[in-house]
Amino acid sequence: MYDVIILGAGPAGLSAAIYTGRAKLSTLVLESAMVGGNAGITDLIENYPGFPEGINGSELMALFMRQAENCGAEIRYEEALDLEPVTEGIKIKTSSGELQARAVLVATGARRKTLEVAGEQEYLGRGVSYCATCDGAFFKNCPVAVVGGGDSAVKEALYLSDIASQVYLIHRREEFRANRTHVERMRANSRIALKLNKVVETIEGDASGVKKMLLKDVVDGSTESLPVEGVFISVGMVPASGFVENRLTTKNKYIVVDDRLMTSMPGVFAAGDICSKNVRQVATAVGDGALAGVAITEYLKE
Repeated sequence: MYDVIILGAGPAGLSAAIYTGRAKLSTLVLESAMVGGNAGITDLIENYPGFPEGINGSELMALFMRQAENCGAEIRYEEALDLEPVTEGIKIKTSSGELQARAVLVATGARRKTLEVAGEQEYLGRGVSYCATCDGAFFKNCPVAVVGGGDSAVKEALYLSDIASQVYLIHRREEFRANRTHVERMRANSRIALKLNKVVETIEGDASGVKKMLLKDVVDGSTESLPVEGVFISVGMVPASGFVENRLTTKNKYIVVDDRLMTSMPGVFAAGDICSKNVRQVATAVGDGALAGVAITEYLKE
């Protein structure tokens, strides 16, 4: 029996663990994949306070993890599959068995959306990627494409422009939702070519990997074959809430919480990108984590 079990070791989960650890609550953090979540695979985080020159995402998350452990939190690599209320708290079914806690924080974040086009899954890991900072180095001096028009897509195009011979950014619209400063920097980069009003029809290749992709113009319906060896997909996020969707109240699959970040199940809180909210940044996730840590501490005292 733990006082608190935190599901997810991203900025929200680790921040909460710092607070509950400092409150002397026995705290277990479960992470199914990689500590840091999406922040951990970001090449450069420029808008997190305290780092005026920016900081590599994996480095920042390593500092979060070390601080959480220094405060007494235990971190374990294990996936949560279900949770349910029991007489003395919350029972969590995991990939390795069952655990129990007096309170639970769901901070599992969100995962990258897929295009669901022919060739996407076939060439996953052989030219198709959802993380430029993870896989970009494999495409040194090769032509690549980034699909998307938000902040993540533009940042990935800028990052890849220092590695690839040519970067094509494919966006289904004329306008970008990304930060204006990043868009201006991208437009000024000679290695980045924009393919606007276009969508991906297929990703094609051979036994060695991706060789080209077929694009369709959404205005006139014309098609274009684009020779690339890497395709980086960045078209948004999907909340990792499937394991609690039938347990907790959600909105568009994001968990609904009150002003204390408690969910519809007493004793279960949620924080970070998994919550129904307007802004999803490292700083807001940290704020959520701090609020959840304090709220859980008060809840357990009550």
